[in-house]
Amino acid sequence: MSRTDLIADAFTIIRNAIMAKKENADVPASKVIVAIMGLLKKEGYIDNYKEIEDKKQGVIRVYLKYSGGKSVIKNIRRVSRPGLRVYVKRDKVKQVLRGKGLAIISTSKGIMTDATARELGLGGETIANIY
Repeated sequence: MSRTDLIADAFTIIRNAIMAKKENADVPASKVIVAIMGLLKKEGYIDNYKEIEDKKQGVIRVYLKYSGGKSVIKNIRRVSRPGLRVYVKRDKVKQVLRGKGLAIISTSKGIMTDATARELGLGGETIANIY
């Protein structure tokens, strides 16, 4: 089966693992997903992630983070998708939940958070919103 949107698949796997109260989730690997997981770890939404090699494309094991029995990730939503790309200009980068959430933006300087993009004065494709 071919996959057209690995990022949406990864987010769905993480959402399902959170609802099932799993400690970790295995998502398909790609460079973009590794960069997104690095941001989520840096911002404190996941505990850790580890790349696992297999004979195909590879797998990323994501260790989910819970606080008081509840997941730190309340909602993870794909904004831009293959059928509808969502771009934002550098002066129109908005906060998610008045700064309590996180927007992941793909810019010309790489994948970064909305706060970093505003700080550097960059716009780009909005990949996801997380809170």
